[in-house]
Amino acid sequence: MGISVSASAAIIVAGMFIAFGAVYPVAENGFDRVTSAQEGSHERALERENADVEFVNATDDGTTLNVTVENVGARTMSVPKTTLVADNEYVAVTGDDTIVYDADADPSTGDANTELWLPGERLRISVASGGQDAVLVATESGLQVRGTVVAV
Repeated sequence: MGISVSASAAIIVAGMFIAFGAVYPVAENGFDRVTSAQEGSHERALERENADVEFVNATDDGTTLNVTVENVGARTMSVPKTTLVADNEYVAVTGDDTIVYDADADPSTGDANTELWLPGERLRISVASGGQDAVLVATESGLQVRGTVVAV
């Protein structure tokens, strides 16, 4: 073998080393991103599995619409991220419109200043009445419960 063959082989080996050095970090970074995205997807799926709400009742006395739902899942939910839809129209709910109380207790013992809705607790939303017939409550994780409004 001549010097030109050895030099050519060295150049090819050096080129392969440089190419591998450039490709490996890109492949590793891509693999890390895919793995991270899959982990995030699995975490969100687990949160959805652990979350569940149940419609308790909705009453309308002509001036106030009271909607009560219970957190029957194993996950704490956010009160400000809970949405009320009455007769297919979004109803703006503020912190002053909500009370969170234990499912076994009287609503008057509830806490109006909390943003957390723990498992086993009920959330009562009280808004101005508009003659609604049906309501839907949606949580931050996308859970939805529907119910019929009863006039009292």
